[in-house]
Amino acid sequence: MRAARATFACFAILLCQFAEASDSDDAPTLLREIQASLQAGYPDLDELYKDIHAHPELGFHEERTAGKLALRMRTLGFTVTERVGRTGLVGLYKNGNGPTIMVRTELDALPMEEKTGLAYASRAKTQYEGKETFVAHSCGHDVHMATWVGTAQALVALKDRWHGTLMFVAQPAEELGDGAQAMIDDGLFTRFPKPDYAFALHAAPEPIGYVGIAAGAFTSNADDLEIVFKGRGGHGAYPDKTVDPIAEAAHFIVDVQTVVSREKDPREFGVVTVAAMQAGSAGNIIPDQALLRGTIRSYKPEVRSKLLEGVRRTAMAAAAMAGAPDPEISFGSSSFAVINDDALVARTETVLKSTLGDGVQHHLPLAASEDFSVFVNTGIPSMFFVIGVYDRKRVDEVRSGGNPLPSNHSPFFAPVPEPSIRTGVEAMSLAVLTALRER
Repeated sequence: MRAARATFACFAILLCQFAEASDSDDAPTLLREIQASLQAGYPDLDELYKDIHAHPELGFHEERTAGKLALRMRTLGFTVTERVGRTGLVGLYKNGNGPTIMVRTELDALPMEEKTGLAYASRAKTQYEGKETFVAHSCGHDVHMATWVGTAQALVALKDRWHGTLMFVAQPAEELGDGAQAMIDDGLFTRFPKPDYAFALHAAPEPIGYVGIAAGAFTSNADDLEIVFKGRGGHGAYPDKTVDPIAEAAHFIVDVQTVVSREKDPREFGVVTVAAMQAGSAGNIIPDQALLRGTIRSYKPEVRSKLLEGVRRTAMAAAAMAGAPDPEISFGSSSFAVINDDALVARTETVLKSTLGDGVQHHLPLAASEDFSVFVNTGIPSMFFVIGVYDRKRVDEVRSGGNPLPSNHSPFFAPVPEPSIRTGVEAMSLAVLTALRER
């Protein structure tokens, strides 16, 4: 019996190795077929990208954007359901028995002015928090959407090479951190199939052709921080008659960094940033309160807990030292780290490296956050990766001591659409095909 079990185990290992080798050996042929699909369809993708770039919309207001994507997906043969999670959409393409693979893109833009000077630059404006603001795709979601449509085109063109169900999800309000949860709450995985695997990508200030992958944590936990320090206002000439909340806030801003530098394990990632402060109205009036806003970032749950507890304790101590009332402390809009599935990354990495070559590299985890984690944390093995969007010459100049490249959320962030979108389509299509052909 033991000998039989050993023989079966060896056979299973050999079968697995054969499957991986077959997928890897077949990948160059698949890449050529993907590239042929791209050659025919790229002009339409370029037009779509520039149209979306010039007409950005904020989270939960992406009506025009979602409509453009829905039309293209229906043309490809997808069954499309709109208004999932308010402005999101889900496209399904069934092609026989096999796994269900989810590919996610984001729809929303940022409340900021674009300053790239591009011919198709956004000059759109809208209302945001009661004020008029410019709107711009300065995070790269327009690249993601064009790649998403291009991947759908390629996979439909190659439908004789795979079996299963494609589940293409266009998510609203990623920048708000609420869009993924809105789709879940609207029945994303009850009204539609729960996927066996899920993929998403992100544009990054790396050279064109770069595909950055990694197992484990790929983005950070993120917690919004808001603190109202309370005091007793009065004349600036008589500070002894007041309790100054600005002084409380100043102590906190400085002292909270010791939580990062002295309490957190220095080998683990963790950041506490205070990025906004509102207090007072004139130079000779001490106000009765000061409002701070910031963000707390980490990868591991235990580090997150330590930072949150340390921030709370430090704020209370700053108020106590001033003899002030306890501050109001709130943590909101939490996003959790995207944790890539080790086995899925390993299989996909083998295929990507066999086709895309040296451009496929290990990427360090991002300090930014992503609510793609909301989907992942429902128990779906997933892979999140990045693609480069800058001309290699510009990247080399930076590495030689030049000015830093504009990163995501910069008003000067200007991806080069061709061939960035091609690289995204190639990498995502190969990743999905690898999962679809899982034996």
